[in-house]
Amino acid sequence: MNSLSAMTLCLVVCGAQALDLQGHRGARGLAPENTLPAFQRALEFAVTTLELDIAITSDGVVVISHDPFLNPDITRDAAGRFLEQRGPAINSLTWVQLQAYDVGRIKPGTDYARQFPDQRPVDGTRIPRLADLFDLVKRSGDDKVRFDIETKLSPDKPDETLLPEPFARAVVNEIRKAGMAARTQIQSFDWRTLQVVQRIAPEIATAYLTAQRRFDNIGADRPEGSRWTAGFQYRQHGSIPKMIKAAGGSHWSAYFGDLDSQKVQEARALGLKVLAWTVNDPADMARLIGYGLDGLITDRPDLARRLLEERGIRWR
Repeated sequence: MNSLSAMTLCLVVCGAQALDLQGHRGARGLAPENTLPAFQRALEFAVTTLELDIAITSDGVVVISHDPFLNPDITRDAAGRFLEQRGPAINSLTWVQLQAYDVGRIKPGTDYARQFPDQRPVDGTRIPRLADLFDLVKRSGDDKVRFDIETKLSPDKPDETLLPEPFARAVVNEIRKAGMAARTQIQSFDWRTLQVVQRIAPEIATAYLTAQRRFDNIGADRPEGSRWTAGFQYRQHGSIPKMIKAAGGSHWSAYFGDLDSQKVQEARALGLKVLAWTVNDPADMARLIGYGLDGLITDRPDLARRLLEERGIRWR
C-alpha cells in the first residue's frame, strides 16, 4: 500500500473513531515534565489523554515522576542548586521531604536541555501528587480528557520501588478515590503490574508498553526470554500482539520506531488498540497515522494538533 492509499485509509478509519492524542508527561516539549504546568499546557491544546508516570513516597503518597529517583537534569535543592548527581530514591523520601525540591527548570548544557529547547521553565514547581492532577482537571471543567498512567518499576531493581502488587493497588486506589476509573488506562513496561490491575480492577484498561531497541523489554532473540513480560514469552507466541492478547491486554503501546503497517494490522485484527510513543516529528506522525493506529503519544501536542487539523482528522 502506498503512502497516499494508507493516508486515505486512515482518514476513513479516523473519521469513524477519533485518534487518541496523548500529551507525553503533560507537554514535555513545552513545559517541565510531569508537572501541573505541563498538564495545564496539554489541556490548552485539547489533548485526548494526559500521559504520566507514577512513583510512591516512603509514606505511601502516589506522586507523578518518570524516574524512581530525583533526576539531576531537572532537580534543584532547597538552595536552588541543581543536584550534582542522581538524587535520593523517591521511595526513601516522605511527601514533605520531596516538596523541598524544585523541578521547574532543565539544567542548562545537558543533553536534556538540547533535546527540548522550547521548554519554558516554571521556577518553584514541585513534584505533584496524582490527586493534584485529578483536582486540576476537575477544576478545569474538562469532563472528557483521559489519563494514561504508567507504573514505573523494574524487575531488575526491586529495591527502588514497591513490589508490583502493592504498587498497582496504591495506584488503583487513588484512581477510584477520584472517580476516574472510567477515564483511565494503566500502562507499563513491567507487565506484572498490568496483570495485577486486570485482576483487581477490570474496569480499568491496560496498555502493554514495548521497546526493542537499546532498552528491550521483549527479548525476542534471547533464549531465556524477558523478565519484564510476566511470563508471556515471545518464543511461545511468535509476535508481540499475540503476547499481549494472551496476557489479556486491550492496548499495545509501542516505541514508534518499532512499528510498521503489518504489525499494526496484526494487532488490530486481534482486537487490540495500537498507540505509538514518543513521536515528536510531524513527518513521523503522518507516517504512523497512515498505518491506521489508534493514538499518538507526543511531547509536542501543539505540532500534533496542527497536523491533525491540516489533515482533517478528529482527535476528540
